[in-house]
Amino acid sequence: MGNAVRGMVAFIPSDRCQRYVVGDLTEMPLDRVLDLSGRQLRRFPLAVCAFGELMRLYLSDNRLRSLPAELRQLHELQLLALDFNCLEELPAAVCGLPQLNTLYLCNNRLWRLPRELGWLTELRTLWLEANCLHEFPQVLCELPNLRALHLGYNQLRSLPRDLGRLGELRSIWLAGNLLPEFPPVLLDMQLLDVIDVDRNRIRRFPSLAHLRNLKLVIYDHNPCINAPAVAEGVRRVGRWADCEDDSEEEEEEAEKRAEEAQGEEQEQELPETTVKHSEAE
Repeated sequence: MGNAVRGMVAFIPSDRCQRYVVGDLTEMPLDRVLDLSGRQLRRFPLAVCAFGELMRLYLSDNRLRSLPAELRQLHELQLLALDFNCLEELPAAVCGLPQLNTLYLCNNRLWRLPRELGWLTELRTLWLEANCLHEFPQVLCELPNLRALHLGYNQLRSLPRDLGRLGELRSIWLAGNLLPEFPPVLLDMQLLDVIDVDRNRIRRFPSLAHLRNLKLVIYDHNPCINAPAVAEGVRRVGRWADCEDDSEEEEEEAEKRAEEAQGEEQEQELPETTVKHSEAE
C-alpha cells in the first residue's frame, strides 16, 4: 500500500479503516515484537494494548501526536520506538511502563520532558536527537541506570552539574548543539567511554587524558584551536586528531595568533565602514 493511500485511510476515524492500515491485531506476535512503523498512523491502535506480554513496539515514522492511557497495560514492554512522529510533549502513559529500558524519541517536536520520566528507573538507552530542547531536561539526571544518552541536534548551551549523578552513563552524544565550551561536568565522569561534541561552538578543549575508560571522542566541526589531549589508545575524530598533543605553550600561541588575525580583519573593515558613514553624511 502506498504512503499516500495509507495517509488518506489512516485519517478516517473508523475501526475498519484502521484495520486496513495496521492489519489484524487479534493475536499477539509469537516473538512478542510488533512493528507498526511507517503506517501513517494518526491514532494509536487500541487493540495493541491487549498484548500485555509484548516486549518491543515500533511506532516509528507515523503521525502520532498523542498516546492513550491504555498504553500502560503493556507492563512487560522493554523497547518503545516513537521516533519520526509529531509529539510536542511526551505522553504520560510512556512514563508508566516500568520495564522500559530503550526509548526512541528522535525527530519529534519535544521542547520539554515531564518529571514523571524519572519513574523509568530501568531506562538504559534514550534517544532524543533532533527535537526542540533549548535547555537540558533536569529529569534526565534522575535516571539511575541510564547508559547511553543521545541529545544531538537540539539547542543546548550547557549541561548541569547534576548530570554527574548518572553513575552508569557510558556514552553521551551532543552533536549539533550550541555548546560554547566543553561541558565541565563531563571531566568528572570517569566511566564515560564515548563523548560526541561534534558541530558545537567550542574553541578550546581541556585535557581528557584522565578519563581512563574513554575510547572515542568526536569533536569535529568546532572553531577550536586545539585537539583534546587523550590517553594512549583513545580514538579522536576531528581536526589535528592525528597530530601530537599540543603543549600548553603551543595552545596559547595558537590562540594569540587567532586573536591577532581577528583584530587585523576588524582593522581592515574599519576604513570601509568609515567611508560609508561619510557618504551618508
